[in-house]
Amino acid sequence: MPRPVSETRLDTRAVRAKLKPQPKPYWRSIETGLHIGYRKSAGAGAWVVRWGTNASDYKTQTIGRSDDEHDADGRGTLSYQQAVDLARKTVAIARRPAEAEPEPKAPFTVRDAVTEYLRWADTHTKSAADTRLRADALILPMLGDKLCADLTPRLLAEWRDGIAATGRRLRTKIGVEQRTAAAPDTPDAIRRRRSTANRTLTILKAALNHAWRHGDIASDETWRRVQPFEGVDHARIRYLSIAEATRLVNACDFDLRLLVQAALVTGARRGELAAMLAQDFNPDNSTVHIRESKSGKPRHVVLTDEGARLFVAMTAGKAPEDPIFTRADGHRWDKAYHIRPMQEAAARAKLGSEVTFHILRHTWASLAVMNGVPLMVVADNLGHADTRMVEKHYGHLAESYKAKLIREKAPTFGIVAAPTVTPLRKPGA
Repeated sequence: MPRPVSETRLDTRAVRAKLKPQPKPYWRSIETGLHIGYRKSAGAGAWVVRWGTNASDYKTQTIGRSDDEHDADGRGTLSYQQAVDLARKTVAIARRPAEAEPEPKAPFTVRDAVTEYLRWADTHTKSAADTRLRADALILPMLGDKLCADLTPRLLAEWRDGIAATGRRLRTKIGVEQRTAAAPDTPDAIRRRRSTANRTLTILKAALNHAWRHGDIASDETWRRVQPFEGVDHARIRYLSIAEATRLVNACDFDLRLLVQAALVTGARRGELAAMLAQDFNPDNSTVHIRESKSGKPRHVVLTDEGARLFVAMTAGKAPEDPIFTRADGHRWDKAYHIRPMQEAAARAKLGSEVTFHILRHTWASLAVMNGVPLMVVADNLGHADTRMVEKHYGHLAESYKAKLIREKAPTFGIVAAPTVTPLRKPGA
């Protein structure tokens, strides 16, 4: 007789959020002899599959992270239904007769895993170019020739720590030895390098998981034991004040100025603006259509009156298929053409070297939140599926707005006399 399983609902984030962390997974039966499990932890939970006919021959395998903190991507981060589907596939493969299994492949290296993953990422993700750059710079030089079967948690942890301990790569001419900045020695510099190590570890794990799911690696146990640095992705968000934004706009050359103005009035990414066509602007309802965003989902950005005026001017006389924003030479603002002009404009405006184009997106979001725009509305205009990222980066600004609004608008009754005694120290001091 199979051992009875205590059934737990696992199908929504809200339900899973109420579960208490525990070492053993919470289980839900999919079919006879097959269960989907959810291992609750302090951060994102993990999906586990279990199969067998009784307690003595149960087999378990972790199949991915849950989408508690990040949107499901169908690869490393899975929704409940994606986890159920992958559980069925995993068990179906495991139950195949031994004689039907393919012959073992040749020794499989980390380079092989990364190459196969990048080939897949080119057609399935929007960040393949950045993934390739990170892999070429930080994964393959150190780990590329290692056999996946020879990887150990200690080796991967030392590689992760090595990235965190070294300075960032500096722009270097081709054929010259790669230059790096000094090792991080301030809290913020250490945080940034650890954040870089985390992102690179995520790419490595994605490549190894891709290989494991395709049968090129026998087990995922090794890299599952290697954890990212904690508490390093909560940097203070830099944004511009109205006065700073005005200085920056005035410091830009004409073609860049239009792109910067558009970023400030939309909160859109550089790539989204570069891809906009005249037909994407709808003057009747003052919106601009972003056909393809980082998430892969289209959206409509609602414009203010000021934003609508900019787009009316920018689309006047253009054919529907004409790009809205172009460089002085008539070409689109593709790839990295904006970086140096942006740096020069920021320097002329005396705003500091940390002001990048992406800060314009933070500026729109930060000022919108501080002006009382609900977080869900901000998230929707930015193209986020929910408010989690907005709450993470801008939620504290909403709190300051709430405090300001209460102090200005909440009723004052005139029932408390002004103090006649001056305290020796301020309250809370």
